Amino acid sequence: MTQLPLSGKTIVVTRPRSQSGALATGIRHAGGEAYCFPLLEILPCPDSPSLLEAANRLANAKLAIFVSANAVRYAMPALRAIWPEHLLAAATGPGTANALAAAGISRYLLPVMRFDSEGLLALPELAEDKVAGQEIFIFKGEGGRKLLTTTLTERGATVFPVSVYRRDPPKKGSNEFFALLADCRFDAITLSSSEALRNLLELAAGYPKTLPGLYSLPFFTSHPRIAGHARKAGFTRVICTGANDTGLLAGLSAYNWRLS
Repeated sequence: MTQLPLSGKTIVVTRPRSQSGALATGIRHAGGEAYCFPLLEILPCPDSPSLLEAANRLANAKLAIFVSANAVRYAMPALRAIWPEHLLAAATGPGTANALAAAGISRYLLPVMRFDSEGLLALPELAEDKVAGQEIFIFKGEGGRKLLTTTLTERGATVFPVSVYRRDPPKKGSNEFFALLADCRFDAITLSSSEALRNLLELAAGYPKTLPGLYSLPFFTSHPRIAGHARKAGFTRVICTGANDTGLLAGLSAYNWRLS
């Protein structure tokens, strides 16, 4: 019988708990064990004037950008009923686009070459001659990158960033995770955001004896920027896969585990 590609492997899934199911299931179907250790907790922002203002001004806007599926999840309940027929949405990647489609938004922009802010800004629809003098809303999490806001403002648009969710560090599970790490129970870690990486490093500082084991693990991420941050932090076995869960599963399944 052919052995499944992840047989005998335990893979750490660090997505927020509500978003880890598909990847964990895929790992199990490939014969592995998924250990869920959420490095971020996604919570809605308290009701704020900015979201109410966005709902009131949306009819004047040219474009509404959603930086993640979480942005769709937390913004659309306030926007869907008053969504103008002319308004074009934009997603930074397929997961966000799928969330828009599930919310009933069928017209949206999607990057072609890379799924991030840079990819979105490279689209001809966001060129200076197309956005100058236009109102653009960006639905996002608290903090995060300001590239979209800064660049579109420089291109002459009036930009309204609207924070609709926040990312909190994990509140429990660290003792168990680092005990298992010290016992060499993990074969790889998956990362889906730079903030998750920062949280992991901050947590690891409290468990210094586990650092050699942590840095020896292969790290799988679906985005070059996150891979770059991991390498800069000192991780040497960083594997950048295709986009989203599909890419991560393909990368995990194709990895030469004899290198471990």
